[in-house]
Amino acid sequence: MQPIILASSSPYKKMLLQRLGIEFTCAAPDIDESPLPGETAIAMAQRLAEEKAQRIAWDYPQAIVIGADQVEELDGAILGKPGNHQRAVAQLSAQSGRTVLFHCGISVAQINQGKLTQQSRVNSAEVCFRTLSAQQIEDYLIADQPYDCAGSFKAEALGISLFAAVNSNDPSSLVGLPLIDLCSILGEWDIKIP
Repeated sequence: MQPIILASSSPYKKMLLQRLGIEFTCAAPDIDESPLPGETAIAMAQRLAEEKAQRIAWDYPQAIVIGADQVEELDGAILGKPGNHQRAVAQLSAQSGRTVLFHCGISVAQINQGKLTQQSRVNSAEVCFRTLSAQQIEDYLIADQPYDCAGSFKAEALGISLFAAVNSNDPSSLVGLPLIDLCSILGEWDIKIP
């Protein structure tokens, strides 16, 4: 079996991929994650997933490479990772009592005889936030410190307590790696998942 590489240094994506029981290694792609002018959140999620997979695939042409990226959308605007406490407070305050969209792009790439083969999808999740007080936001941020997470929450941890509802056909996409779509793509590439 060809080696599989997850094009990410994210511990969250690594944890999700480990669920599938396949052997893989990780390699961090070095790409610019800034949105392009006029780019939609869905287009950005797909582009970044594809660029990450391509970057690592060209470095490891014998491997099958998985790239993923998640982009949050609030009222048509793209929200990035907060990076610090102040921005996380602002993001969660803006999302309080609102419904936001999380688009998670997934891409599988391989270089075969100098030619790139790639398959990509985007999975979207609708997240309805509870109305949050300033104190609830502070308490949550102190507990989870989700400064490296799109939307300023960790759905796999205490962040789930911020939600009134989640509508998605793949709950793993909310954490950053849509496993249902990935299993489907890997199956088409003749990679057996236990």
